[in-house]
Amino acid sequence: MSPSSLATAIAKHAFSPSSLTRHRLRAGSCLVCFGLVLPATGFAQVQTQIEEDRARLGNSTPLVEQIDPVTVRDSERATAEAEEKAAGDGDKLDTSGNLLGNMWGARPWLYKHGISFDIQEVDEVWGNGTGGTPSGNDGASGSGTGPAYDGVTMPTLTVDTEKLFGLKGGLFNVSALQTRGRSISQDHLANFNPVSGFEADRSTRLFELWYQQSFLKGKLDVKIGQQDLDTEFLISDYASLYLNANFGWPMAPSVNLYGGGPSWPLSSPAIRIRYRPSEKFTFMFAAADDNPPGNRYNSTPIQQATGSTSGYNSDPTSQTYNGANGTNFNMGTGALLITELQYALNPQPADMSNVTKNPGLPGVYKLGGFYDTAKFADYRYNQNGGSLGAATLNPNATQSDLTPRWDRGNWMVYGIIDQMIWRPSLKSARSVGIFARATGNGGDRNMISFAVDAGINLKAPFKGRDNDTVGLGWGIGRASSGQRQFDRDSGSYVQGNENHLELTYQAQVTPWMVMQPDFQYVWHPSGGVADWTGYRRVGNEAVFGLHSSITF
Repeated sequence: MSPSSLATAIAKHAFSPSSLTRHRLRAGSCLVCFGLVLPATGFAQVQTQIEEDRARLGNSTPLVEQIDPVTVRDSERATAEAEEKAAGDGDKLDTSGNLLGNMWGARPWLYKHGISFDIQEVDEVWGNGTGGTPSGNDGASGSGTGPAYDGVTMPTLTVDTEKLFGLKGGLFNVSALQTRGRSISQDHLANFNPVSGFEADRSTRLFELWYQQSFLKGKLDVKIGQQDLDTEFLISDYASLYLNANFGWPMAPSVNLYGGGPSWPLSSPAIRIRYRPSEKFTFMFAAADDNPPGNRYNSTPIQQATGSTSGYNSDPTSQTYNGANGTNFNMGTGALLITELQYALNPQPADMSNVTKNPGLPGVYKLGGFYDTAKFADYRYNQNGGSLGAATLNPNATQSDLTPRWDRGNWMVYGIIDQMIWRPSLKSARSVGIFARATGNGGDRNMISFAVDAGINLKAPFKGRDNDTVGLGWGIGRASSGQRQFDRDSGSYVQGNENHLELTYQAQVTPWMVMQPDFQYVWHPSGGVADWTGYRRVGNEAVFGLHSSITF
């Protein structure tokens, strides 16, 4: 493989859907979830992770959290419950934030029997003004600039078992996805991370199917079934304002794990345990299948860069291969074991109306990590023990020369800070919050070894706009030592750091619609990867977007 064709392969993979699996969503109304608002005395007997964080941070987080369709639902429900508590309407079903209202009485009737049916619609348009690289469909011509569209529809059915048949603490959930459009990141940007967390392979399929049971008066709960982990682990609530996928499920697990791991739009069979001995401490652990699409021999960037995916589907995250309808339930590669410890600083009272003593500015601090038991392709050595990069320059290289060595196990550690730093008064909706998150892992079997993101948010920036948030975020990802060694040995441009900056404004236009204009600038896409020519790097990119969420 020539340096030119090798660089082309790397560039094509850099924005392949393997980096698309950290997607995000949000929804319209702060008053009502997509289908049904759930008061604290109703469905949400056990708080979701989004609800818990929002309460601990004094409801200073964004109206909708752009991590995943599920976090959209959870963040809306958390806001709805907080407003219902403040209004004293904890047992009242309010559907004023739904485009379809009470659906001719269907929603109140379902609510009475413990059933919620939700529908969330997300649509985005994007345009790249500078830099980028031509689409793979354009061949060796065209431009990296131009527009793109992507969209998601997610219906969800939720059942409260206590209301339905008397089983306390039980919650059943099933959801589906319909994703459409094209990924501007995959077609034109060649980034480590997509500029939108909603970019995904086109499909219609099952998303999640799980049952959760609480014990010890809600202090302990267990969830089992098909689930994605990015709704509970690795979350920065302030970072969830942003549309760039890195601010949701971070860059490292997105490109290092099989298919990005069990994160939207993919999910895996898993068991998750959460224990909350007090309002300050939370401990979580999950064991999940590590490979949602079930692909192994075409699932890492280095395999595609060396052409060792011959005979296999070339798209490492596509569920049009080996499980197109989302019912693959793969269990054959390895186990992803992840744990997280959380500490809440100055957690806020549930009801601020009667507070006389200032509880202080809230913050949530998290430490965690994961270990994957599967084997991963090595970036430095081939199956014969020689240099994998050098073999790509050898015209007489055999298939084993171009096939990476397999290394057992993979790991990552991370830390997250969400901290409010200012608010004018206890009861004010306006506040300023900052966040920071760092991830680190080994460099021999991963494309990304280190990544950091940070930013600052202003909630309620204008009078009368209590549910709006404006934010400025920054992130960096560094190519691993193994990737850089492969680049040197293969005569390619050596990849380094990719930096991205995002300025965004989330606005509640109507009770059932949220609009979010967005601007991003990316320096050195994929750390300075070569474009389709193989002889120059992909140029810096200025990307504009408009995101909308509608609650039906």
